[in-house]
Amino acid sequence: MKKIIFALLMTGLFTMTNVNAQETNSTDDTSFNRWQARFRVVAVIPSPDDDIDGADVDISTTFVPEVDFTYFFNRNLAAELILATTKHEVEVENGPDLGYVWLLPPTLNLQYHFYADEFKPYVGAGINYTIFYAEDAGDLDDIDYENTIGFSLQAGLDYNLNDKWFLNLDVKKLFLNTDVTLNNDASTEAKVDIDPLIIGFGVGMKF
Repeated sequence: MKKIIFALLMTGLFTMTNVNAQETNSTDDTSFNRWQARFRVVAVIPSPDDDIDGADVDISTTFVPEVDFTYFFNRNLAAELILATTKHEVEVENGPDLGYVWLLPPTLNLQYHFYADEFKPYVGAGINYTIFYAEDAGDLDDIDYENTIGFSLQAGLDYNLNDKWFLNLDVKKLFLNTDVTLNNDASTEAKVDIDPLIIGFGVGMKF
């Protein structure tokens, strides 16, 4: 199912790119900026769950910088690539310390933008591929997290300061889980939901 959804998203992305490339109306081409970039500070708030009997995994909230780049196919439709990395402490409630793990979850969202004077709200949905790295096993000898594909929903608001600079408020929900294996023992493999809520505020530039 994940591969099918990914293929549909990518097909939509390339279709819009091809349609945009065929546009010849010079008025439309100059009425908006093709590219924009943002720098945000985000709070990454996991909502952990697991299938481990008698144990609840807890994953810490973290605050990190984030950058993203957006390409507009036309005034309303855009694709945004989000880049950030986060470090999370992991433990079992009333149980062992599972150390920490770094997550690198590049996320590609397709967006629809609205216009209301200096305000530009938008909604989006997309896909991400999360890479787990630099694990520390804490009280265990070893811990392994499987890299995984997840999905994203997004809503946000840009506020124009001038023709080039703007402020941004953004909220994303990632639907993300991973298979975790303890001490290289396949019998300990468990599925852990992370499902973070990501709230960010920052500044952007059009170019």
